[in-house]
Amino acid sequence: MALAPLDRTDWLLENMLVFAFCGLAVSTFQRFQLSDLSYLLIFVFLMLHAVGAHYTYGQVPIGYWIRDHFGWKRNDFDRVAHFCYGLLFAYPIRELFQRRLRLRGVWPYLLAVDVILASSAFYELLEAWVGMFAQPKLAEQFMATQGDYFDTQNDMATALLGAVIAMSFNAWRNWRMQRLET
Repeated sequence: MALAPLDRTDWLLENMLVFAFCGLAVSTFQRFQLSDLSYLLIFVFLMLHAVGAHYTYGQVPIGYWIRDHFGWKRNDFDRVAHFCYGLLFAYPIRELFQRRLRLRGVWPYLLAVDVILASSAFYELLEAWVGMFAQPKLAEQFMATQGDYFDTQNDMATALLGAVIAMSFNAWRNWRMQRLET
């Protein structure tokens, strides 16, 4: 997706955190490995992100289809990506809390949701800081607000919703499996 992106500078901005995350994942792989499911969920999100970065989040073709199909006013691919961030990253984060910190009970689920919300808020702050210092056109592409005054809050809310759904389903599944074992 790095070949001929819609805007090379936006692509680079969108992927700076991905490069840092991949470097961290590679450097810690020998000391701590996640489950195959966690790596799959992370991979799916990164592929979704690669599409968003290639086209700029506000101009992804499937987002226009979603907009037209549902009669919405904006290309909501970025909102889908924020939802998927919460949905797909909550499980690996919960796994980290369970396996690395040995947390039990409800805490890994709650803390995974907290980390998703906090990291989502941090990302929105990074977007705002880039927006303050970047050229206006680049800032608009990177922030992908598309005239939505509550874009930041909506992005965080959709990430939160994704995380709550993921952790609720995971908690229910684990509870059900424990009941079946007894």
